[in-house]
Amino acid sequence: MTQLRPNLFITDAYGSAGDVTAYHRGGKCFLRKRISAAFPGTSGQLASSSVHLRALQAWRSLSHEEQLRWEPFARVVEPHRPPFDHLARISGNNLFISAYHGFATLGREHIPTPVQFENFPTYQVMILGASAADGALYIRWKLEMEDSSCRYRLLTKVQLGRPGRGWDTGALRNYLAEGTANDTAVTTCIPDYVSVCGLDLQTYQVHARCILLDTTTGYRSQFLPVSDIVML
Repeated sequence: MTQLRPNLFITDAYGSAGDVTAYHRGGKCFLRKRISAAFPGTSGQLASSSVHLRALQAWRSLSHEEQLRWEPFARVVEPHRPPFDHLARISGNNLFISAYHGFATLGREHIPTPVQFENFPTYQVMILGASAADGALYIRWKLEMEDSSCRYRLLTKVQLGRPGRGWDTGALRNYLAEGTANDTAVTTCIPDYVSVCGLDLQTYQVHARCILLDTTTGYRSQFLPVSDIVML
């Protein structure tokens, strides 16, 4: 692990190039050897990769004029990855891919049409508790926001581990919660959770990135990090 030292030519770095990956921790940039997975991926990872490939093909199927229509709507959207300086913006291609993934997550995969990006309402999420039944783990969340349209769903990227374990973003898995902010609680179902995390415990450390998913546009909000201990 080598820390990147800014200079006149390179002030910061993000992502991978060649066999080097740049990542951020504690506000500093570090470089490491790029990791190449020795396994093809889980069924969920393969399914997600397949959706992404279809999203890319859908973008390429658009005319150049249609692609340009996405650009003005993307200029106000901040990226979900660094730099989080409130100055960077995404491209029309990024916004299209994001909307495609959003609708696919909702079970309505299709080629989206460009629409204005609207600011998401302020929201708060907390874990209310968890229970297990028939091999599945059910996590109940309290979702609060100043909105009564019922157009938003809670998308949770969940990591399960032993109590006290820290964040491992590579262990996050996507689960769409059932219910809207108007309900008393929304619930995430994690099928076969013991196999997912490789642990059969009565108490779990839960780390999650909680995201609002707009059912009208397919767009996603910035995430809120939530961590807690749950007992079954």
